Amino acid sequence: MKAIVWYGRKEMRMELPPDPTPRSGEVKLKIKSCGICGSDVHEYYEGPFLIPAKPHPLTGRSLGPVIMGHEFCGEVVEVGPDVTGVALGDRVVVNPLIYCGECHYCKKGLHIMCLKLGTYGFAADGAFAEYGVFPARSLVKVPPNVSDEEAAFAEPVAVAVHAVLRGRMNLGDTVGVVGGGPIGLLVTQVALAAGAKEVFVVEPIKGRREIAEGLGARAVLNPEERDVGREIAALTKGLRADVVFDCVGSQGSFDTAVAMSGRRGKVCVVGMSLVPIAVQFFRLWTHEKEIVFSSGYEDDFEAALALIASGRIRVRDLITDRVGLEGVVEALTKVKEDPGAHVKIMVIPEG
Repeated sequence: MKAIVWYGRKEMRMELPPDPTPRSGEVKLKIKSCGICGSDVHEYYEGPFLIPAKPHPLTGRSLGPVIMGHEFCGEVVEVGPDVTGVALGDRVVVNPLIYCGECHYCKKGLHIMCLKLGTYGFAADGAFAEYGVFPARSLVKVPPNVSDEEAAFAEPVAVAVHAVLRGRMNLGDTVGVVGGGPIGLLVTQVALAAGAKEVFVVEPIKGRREIAEGLGARAVLNPEERDVGREIAALTKGLRADVVFDCVGSQGSFDTAVAMSGRRGKVCVVGMSLVPIAVQFFRLWTHEKEIVFSSGYEDDFEAALALIASGRIRVRDLITDRVGLEGVVEALTKVKEDPGAHVKIMVIPEG
């Protein structure tokens, strides 16, 4: 089979590894579509971060070679021993979390908190390939009215679903979203589907602001042109937002989220920062604000697929390009160097 293999920072190669064979409890998938994630871009240019630097306790993999790609849809083409409930030809998505199932958190169903957590596409081979092997326990069947490309969005939509749940958004809440990248645009839609009164999006890139407007945001603000906190206050009779989702993960985005949130408001940090971020302690304390973090998902894939199938989450609007396996490296470069032109690039292994 063909696969794009990561060997190190700025080093990926097209190779022809042998087709994988499913073991007990596993299935082999023909990869139909896989999205390029911002974490793939970070890993290629600046990693390893999520690719383990020492042998992973569950997979034994470290520092490559590894096949990246964790937002994908596939067709079942082979079923290993001791697998039930899965048939040849089933279209499925994969929850890419690798977890032990035995620690305190796994036994409570909190797999994202597993003490040995890993992810397919980083700690084990993922889906920038023609075929892949994954645990049957991680599969979720795709509704018939959802296309392969739409199904590949189940992973980032699950991130958005989990974020809205972690942010404890209530029906009728005013919501702010900082960042109009893929996750911010999906959080915007999930919040509206979950009953938000209105959503305000903050994004400096014009093309992404236009997409956010088309997806139902009440107002989309450019933080480079105006004081976002005061603007939100003016639009909400001084109340500002009940819940704000920071989908960037930087000092500036966090400060913006705090400024957008009202008294006793909640700030849910979804974006990842690799450096410390200062906290405006006095403002948070006097207004009794809350800060919560959302780092992934748990069993949120069925909800994600249901939202896509119902049309309440529009994912096709986020697709800005499609490439075959040979175009993965170029696509990673496009996402990094021209984020204004690209939101989500899809990899079609057969393309």
